[in-house]
Amino acid sequence: MKLELIATASFGLEAVVRRELEALGFLVTEREDGRITYVTNEAGLAKSNLWLRCADRVLLKMGAFEALSFEDLFQGVKALPWETLVPPDGNFVMNVSSVKSKLSSVPACQSVAEKALVSRLSDTYGAQRFSKSGAKYNVLVRILKDQVSVAVDTTGPGLHKRGYRARHVEAPIKETLAAALVSLSFWKEGRLLADPLCGSGTIPIEAAMIGRNIAPGLGRKFAAEAWGFVPQEVWKRERADAYKRIDLKADVRILASDRSLDAVEAARENALNAGVDDCVTFARQTFAEFAGSEAAGGETQGILVTNPPYGERIGEQGEVEGLYREVGAFMKAHPAWSLFLITTHRAFESLAFGRPADRRRKLYNGRLETTFYQYHGARPGGGRKGAK
Repeated sequence: MKLELIATASFGLEAVVRRELEALGFLVTEREDGRITYVTNEAGLAKSNLWLRCADRVLLKMGAFEALSFEDLFQGVKALPWETLVPPDGNFVMNVSSVKSKLSSVPACQSVAEKALVSRLSDTYGAQRFSKSGAKYNVLVRILKDQVSVAVDTTGPGLHKRGYRARHVEAPIKETLAAALVSLSFWKEGRLLADPLCGSGTIPIEAAMIGRNIAPGLGRKFAAEAWGFVPQEVWKRERADAYKRIDLKADVRILASDRSLDAVEAARENALNAGVDDCVTFARQTFAEFAGSEAAGGETQGILVTNPPYGERIGEQGEVEGLYREVGAFMKAHPAWSLFLITTHRAFESLAFGRPADRRRKLYNGRLETTFYQYHGARPGGGRKGAK
């Protein structure tokens, strides 16, 4: 069966998610802010949820139409083939958003959309009331400039919920964003990657999973698995295929350290849960200790990918700026290394390097607007190399 799916993404990561989708063999048909639409089949729905590292969710697109009135909205939603997806006991929940549209009242739109769905199911099943005792169907109705897009969330809890994070530390980075930072660094197994400000270990763990080709969704379940829309045999087959693709022989070398013992212990436990504890070397140390260590200083063309403290609290700014200067000093002393660092601090370039980054990208870490600074190390023989 041909399906139209939508991978949602945080602002700034649309190109990364598109690259992931194309690498999985899917045909991308449309890209807009926060959404990449593509065509696949039932197996592709399962594969998307299992393999997408940087997307937030996978939505099943039901249809799209223009709505200038509540009658347009009612008829548009009712015209969609809900009976092919939602059984008589389906627990459908409507979630509506409206931006720059004539239909601006979200509660009213939600009521109309639900009545339309119920009307369609009533015509199909011959019932007026529905128990909603079965599997959950989270229906998303987005109205943007009078254009309505209707989809159903196939994922459930967001794709960042890998299942390995047993312990948290303050201000953890989302797994999907961490994976995107590694992806944007173009790091490959066989090269050293370091995160000397690792917190609970999310960046090193995501990098290790990339290096070993571990599907990020292998340790969890998805909303669509309870529907029966995609046969269980398909889910089993896609999971079995994902397990076969794990490369335990990959040359994955990752250094992860933090000054907090609690953070390092949490990172070790999380890495164990993710099955990558044997390819990440953890240490409790300050950045200065990392910079002076033989492991860091003895490697050439290493990649440093990190999410340092931002100094958002009063009194932290001076300490954080001092840390950024230490990062810059390390990079100047190790010109063959590349740096990929995300922060809210707008003066990072002048503080740490005294020059602009080779590349920069605006990203959101939760609700915080950040910049992802990219400094490319020197090629052997001189000159700076590109990201690839």
